[in-house]
Order: sequence, then C-alpha cells, then structure tokens
Amino acid sequence: MEASQLRQKFLNFFQKKGHVVIPSASLVPSTEVELSGIQKVLFTTAGMHPLIPYLLGEAHPEGKKLVNVQKSLRTDDIDEIGDIQHLTFFEMLGYWSLGDYFKKESIHYTFDFFTEILGFKKEDISVTIFAGDEDAPFDQEVYDTWKNDIGIPEERIYRYPKKENWWGPISETGPCGPCTEIFVDTKIPDCGPDCGPACKCDRFVEIGNNVFMEYFKNLQGKFGKLSQKNVDVGLGLERLVMLVQNKETVFETDLFEDIVSKIKELAKFKGNEIERSVRIIADHLRAATFALADGVQPSNLDRGYVVRRLIRRSIRHGKLIGINEIFTPKIAVEVIKKMSDVYPELKENEKFIFSELNKEEEKFSGALQKGIKRFGIFSYGQKLSGKDAFDLFQTYGFPIEITEELAKEKGLEVDMEGYQEEYKKHQQISRKGLKKKFAGGLASQSPKVIAGHTATHILHQALRDVLGNHVQQTGSNITEERIRFDFSHPQKMTEGEIEKVEKIVNEKIVANLPIKKEILPLEKARQIGAIGLFGEKYSNKVSVYSIGNFSKEICGGPHVGSTKELGKFKIVKEEGLGSNRRRIYAVLD
Repeated sequence: MEASQLRQKFLNFFQKKGHVVIPSASLVPSTEVELSGIQKVLFTTAGMHPLIPYLLGEAHPEGKKLVNVQKSLRTDDIDEIGDIQHLTFFEMLGYWSLGDYFKKESIHYTFDFFTEILGFKKEDISVTIFAGDEDAPFDQEVYDTWKNDIGIPEERIYRYPKKENWWGPISETGPCGPCTEIFVDTKIPDCGPDCGPACKCDRFVEIGNNVFMEYFKNLQGKFGKLSQKNVDVGLGLERLVMLVQNKETVFETDLFEDIVSKIKELAKFKGNEIERSVRIIADHLRAATFALADGVQPSNLDRGYVVRRLIRRSIRHGKLIGINEIFTPKIAVEVIKKMSDVYPELKENEKFIFSELNKEEEKFSGALQKGIKRFGIFSYGQKLSGKDAFDLFQTYGFPIEITEELAKEKGLEVDMEGYQEEYKKHQQISRKGLKKKFAGGLASQSPKVIAGHTATHILHQALRDVLGNHVQQTGSNITEERIRFDFSHPQKMTEGEIEKVEKIVNEKIVANLPIKKEILPLEKARQIGAIGLFGEKYSNKVSVYSIGNFSKEICGGPHVGSTKELGKFKIVKEEGLGSNRRRIYAVLD
C-alpha cells in the first residue's frame, strides 16, 4: 500500500463513519488559533492545532465530526533525527468529535481502522492509558474498553502518569485530558526487564494517540470538568506507511525513496557510515521545502530561524558526505514531485522555494568552511566559551545547534549561559530602543485582544480601498498592547496613504457598525465578496463575519458585537518585510 492509498483509505473510512473531510491548514498558525488563549507557537504542530477555537466551544461550520490529513512541523525531537522513525515534518491523520461521541466509540474507530483497513494484528498491538493521580482518576472506561471490548490482554495495557498519558493544556490554562496511545510491537530484542512503550529503544512504535478532552485547567492549576467533551485522535502517516510497507525505517518508504536516492547519487562517499547524514538531509530539506511553500523565509528570528537552522544543518551534513555543489534545490525538486499532488502549494511556489534555498546555500557554504576552521581554533580545553559560540553565530552564521553538534562530536561542552548573555547584548544593541509594545508573546481571548482582531478586518478592507485590491493579509499577531498586521504591497506607504487608512478605520468605528456571523458554503461566501487569508485552504462551509456593509471576511472568530467597542485606532509604524510584503503596527486607545 503506497502512502497516497493509505491517506485516502483513512479519509474514506471516517467519511463512512459520518465525519466531514476538512483541508490541511498552513504550517503557519492562523490568527484565530493565537486568539484562543494558547501560547504562541511557531508552526502548526498537529491536526488539532488549527481546531483549537472549536475545541473550546466555537461551532465548526462543518459540524461536530471532522477528519483530515494535516501537515505538521515540530523540532522537539530534532536531535533524534537520523533514527528509524523521528521526523521534523510529518503528516498527521486526524479525526475529531466536538461534543459528539467520546472514549469508547473513538477507541473502536481507531482499532477497527488499524485492523480492518491496514491489516495490523491484535496480538502485535500494545496500549498505554492514564494511571490516575490527585487531579484525575485512573481511566477505568478506557481500560475496560481495551480489555473487555477489544480484547487486549492485561500485560499489554501499560499504565502511565501524566508525563506519558495526558495531553495539554498547551499554555498555563485550557482544555486537557487523559489519552491512550497505541503501539505496534516490532518484536526486536527489548532493552531490559522494564522495556515498554515509554522506552526509546525503538521496539515499540507509536501509531496513534486518542486524546479525551474532559478537563479544564484554570490559572490556579486546578482541574475542573468541561461542559463539552472532545475527542482528538492523531495517527502518524509516515510511521504507518513504514509498518504497512514492512520497512525498517521511514526513509525506506515510498515517501522518501526518491529523495534519499537523489542525496546518495550526489554524495561522494558511500556506505553505511553516511546513513545518518542522508536521513538528516532528507528530513530537514523536506521540512524546509514545506515551510518555504507556506511563505516562511530563512532569517535569524522565529519561524525563519527554524527554517534557516534546518537548511544550514542539511548543508553541513551534505559536506560531511562529500556533496561539494549547490544541492538543496535538487532535493526540493524531489519533494515537490512526490508531494505536490496532495499539497499543490509546493508546485505553485516552487520558484520561491528554489530561490530561497539557493540563496541560503550560497550564503552559508563559504562561511561553513571558514567557521569550522575557526571552531578548531576555539575548541581547546573542555568547554567552548559563550563568546566564542556567539562569534560563530554572528560572523559565520552558525546556528547555535550546529555549534553544539560540532562540540559534541569533539567531546566538548558549550557555555550556553554565556552564549545567551552575548545574544541578549546583541539584541539590545540591534533593537535601538524599539518599544516593548512591539514584542511578541502570549495572545489571549481577552476583550482587548478580540477587539484588536476585529480591527484587523476593518484595517484589511481600508488598505484595499486605499492601496488596491492586490492587498492581501499575509499574517497578524494581536496582543493586549498592540496589533501587528502583515500584508502584500510592493512599496512603502506614504504618509498620506497611512492617514487615509487610519481615517477610514476610525470612521467605521464611530459609525457603530454591527458585526454579524453567517455559516455559508465556500462558493457562496466568495460570490458575496468575502475575502480570506492569502493561500489559506477552507472547508466546504465557512464562517463569514460582516462588519456592516464595509467588510466581509472568512474567519473563525471571535469578534466584538459592534465597532463602537473598539475605541480609537492609531497606526504607529509601517515597515517593509521584503518580497513585496509590508507590516503595520497599530494600537487601540
């Protein structure tokens, strides 16, 4: 079974169970997710991430039972890349119940999919469940379902604490609950008498996780019951494909075979000793290609830093296996060929992807050799100083993780505290007094943040009225202190244009326009002139928020009731982001 067949079988199975297929969201989290009170994250990390507003109780346009395949990116396990199963970019097969069915039904759905559709044998499946603690009891219903209904024997049901079998909340407060994880026992020799699914020995491969959101953790750290109980289930596509295709690693599956072949074709060195580097390159450049397709440019900040780190680590490992030419765009070609039928944004943005990879590789390749020589001068003794580590970053563009990797290979430590001190000094100099109000951080579902989100809708339309309909929102971030709004436009706004936009927004606020929500078919929403996020994929039904007759926008909410609640709008800064993109900072008084 090829990966494309497995994806479709999953969607078909859950459609037959009454679930509606929704599209994969961007790797760049939406404003609605940040408004939901979770800690700001750089990338979409799982299928549930774009659905947070609906897990908190907002009605989803497509109903209470949903299914999709979500592209996801995590760097938590980046040090594990090179083993048989860990990845930074992966596809998550997910299905959800938003206040509909609960534990027993979801366990049966997951088990039936694994055994009836994918052909896994019951005797190869082990599961973990929540053991209970002072905040929540042992998950008896889940235990009974696995043991009595499904027939998993006691010795293959592992009881673990919150560290292993509890999801969330993402930030200090929010929905959370116990989970049950499903593993396939590969039957390779175990690591000892206590070997189990919580081990890192690769005997047990996780293939699914059913999360039962039935609690809410408040700011005091207390757990109360949720009125809407949700089910969030995630199954890792790449690991499933590995097992179904009877491969020893994810890198041998049809998802990676052409990518790996191209890397080995370009490599001067051959043999098993290059295998780890080949896997790192394959994983990192696949992840970077997808992030670039969603508009993330390499940089030294936030998402851009993650992409730069992935690309530069790939370049370093390319040198280790004897690739002495510009190669990263060639690997991206293989990623696009394999994946663009499912994710057309890859093909649509291939020129940008190739250009950014080429620029990054040209910039870093020369500096890499010089930096490695410099590292050799620094690396005497047992510890690399923070100042020397920062010099490698500032002068040669070495992400600190590459410096740590080089140090580890030589048996050295890096003075990370010293590095952070040097980095903070650099930031203070670079900011040149930039006001604290422009710093990122936590977003919340407070009245001030909701008002700021509503104001971005008016700002979006005002920019289109003044600058032209080519203007599209490319991102935003709203905090208690300020609004940050990114949009497409080829040149700096004039003072006159800024004044006009500001005037329009304030006129609409004073007019006390009502704000109305409608759930409409996507085509109907387009017909009535509703605009949406540039490049965003939408379900067949969408929520449309209208601000009087001035603005219509596809959005998940939430919003204030009328514009009079916003206060006075003031643009405090307008700046360029490169690649025909601008950014506005504004405040509401």
